Amino acid sequence: MIQNSPPRPSAWKGKGKITNEDYDDLRPTITYRHILSQNLGVRDPLRVIALCDSDAFYAACERVRLGLDASAPLVVQQWESLIAVSYPARKYGISRMDKVKDAKKKCPNLVTVHVATYKEGEREPGYWEDIDTRTHKVSLDLYRRESSKIINIMKQSLPSGEIEKASIDEAFLDLTRPVREKLLERYPYLAKFPDDAPEGADSPLPPPPPIDWNQLGELVPLTASGEGSEPQDEISNHEDDHFTTWHDVALSIGAGLVAKLREEIFRQLGYTMSAGISRNKFLAKLCASYKKPNSQTVLRNDAIPSYLRPMPFQKVCGAGFNAVSDRDDGIQIRFLGGKLGDALAKEYDVSTVGDLLTVSLGEMQNKFGENAVWVYELLRGIDGSEVKERSALFKSMLASKNLPKPITTFADGQHWIRVLAAELALRLKDAREEVPTLWPKTIVLHARKGYETSKSKQAAFPFTKDVSVDVIASAGNKLWKELMGGAAKVNITNVQLAFTGIEAAETGQQSIDGFFKARDVHHQPLKRHRDNDDELSPTRAESDIQDVPEQQERSWTSFVCDRCQNRIALRDDQLDWSDDERARALATLRQEHEDFHFAQDLENGSLPKKPSSSSRPASKRGRTVEPQGIAKFFGKK
Repeated sequence: MIQNSPPRPSAWKGKGKITNEDYDDLRPTITYRHILSQNLGVRDPLRVIALCDSDAFYAACERVRLGLDASAPLVVQQWESLIAVSYPARKYGISRMDKVKDAKKKCPNLVTVHVATYKEGEREPGYWEDIDTRTHKVSLDLYRRESSKIINIMKQSLPSGEIEKASIDEAFLDLTRPVREKLLERYPYLAKFPDDAPEGADSPLPPPPPIDWNQLGELVPLTASGEGSEPQDEISNHEDDHFTTWHDVALSIGAGLVAKLREEIFRQLGYTMSAGISRNKFLAKLCASYKKPNSQTVLRNDAIPSYLRPMPFQKVCGAGFNAVSDRDDGIQIRFLGGKLGDALAKEYDVSTVGDLLTVSLGEMQNKFGENAVWVYELLRGIDGSEVKERSALFKSMLASKNLPKPITTFADGQHWIRVLAAELALRLKDAREEVPTLWPKTIVLHARKGYETSKSKQAAFPFTKDVSVDVIASAGNKLWKELMGGAAKVNITNVQLAFTGIEAAETGQQSIDGFFKARDVHHQPLKRHRDNDDELSPTRAESDIQDVPEQQERSWTSFVCDRCQNRIALRDDQLDWSDDERARALATLRQEHEDFHFAQDLENGSLPKKPSSSSRPASKRGRTVEPQGIAKFFGKK
């Protein structure tokens, strides 16, 4: 049986300045207090983080859609360029640098699929034969939907874990809590420290059991094959010189959970994934590319030094830490390429992580400031970033088109607005299937010529029962008309249509639309959103906002409701707006809050009567004040 032993000297030594003190965190003493603690965060010595990366995701989505065998060589193209290459196609030497015609020369039986596109007159994107960049727009909706399915399976399989979607084809998993649960279930004697424990809860845990790594993936070896060699060159799952730690046990449990998760995703959706499991996000991301495709790799603490040391810190490739597309064919240390990497290489005449380890923290800080601490720690495999689950709600949605043929007439602009409106309609519809009360606050149109500063117009977006291309295109066309100002000739090379301020009503709260249905009253469509005080309310048209009297404003950022005596305030992100924008936003918030109370009155069965002209309150100018907000849609004549 492999037992714990005192920490042995690290095998990772620099050229003269590296000492064992740099690696004290690789073998921390794990106590009963650690294993019984509910939340130690990034300092938890039993922390387990995984990065799951879908293999050639776009190509996999198209393969599954077409029902092709996994061995079929397939590429996904966007116009004449390749944006995804399946692993079977890569065996023929095909890469994303190839053009379609060149790829077919390398592999005559290559399956080529053009990404779906939107075209005018169609409500959804399709796989058309007559695609043309001058009339069609690329759609990534299929990949977004499949990505959401993968995330949902992850959440169902790991209810106590934290999941952070890193990109359309990647997700970080904090497995610390589910691993802790399995650990105590498998070794119940750890749930209580012995009565004779010399330091009570702070006593070290007993020696861990041996680990059978079979079926749990690849292990990064403890020693590299030589200075400057690629870490992928050597693979070993049987290392007699390694003393098992409780963190190794935690990693093995995490690897088992990831293996089951990958199997479930393949069973339900047909997609393979590669994964990296280690102690933090940086290392998990790095080792996910250790051996691809369809594999998982475990990087134990003792293997970190020899894994990182020979790695070129400036290696430029497609698998950056913040990748946002279907790229998975290399290794890169986050942010150590580009200008920072160039500066480090020039300053110290180095090329590998091992070379930079000879630079002291003080010296690095003198040259590059306090941010050098982050670089210094990253080179030693230290990363304190958390895995944070991102909200399923989008604050904005954007549809954009770079135009190979500029828009020169008013009608040309309307064509592209309708194409962009189709994309927004589909995306908003998909989002509302998960959150039915989701609705955008504003619609924005941007237009730009070349690299000039873009011009934009925006307006409040009205709530409608059904999301449609016609409604969005109509709103977009009004903005286009305002933006162009009646010009007969225009020259636009980029056009964007966007929703902003997307919010949702409180779960379980009856919508105002429901009140209208209950009363069977014909009404103008309204929209709903949540403000900071958790009150359900509709918005008003932009023209209504401008008519609110200035004397109603009691401050620039908040007001006190006369009915409930609560202070209603703008959101933090609105405080930096211009004075005019802030005043309008506060006026909108005030009306929305009044509408909330009006809706409550309706629910209680108190339907107000429309006041007669003689009983209406008069304004200071002698005019009668009409009911505002949703109140103007009610009352008996």
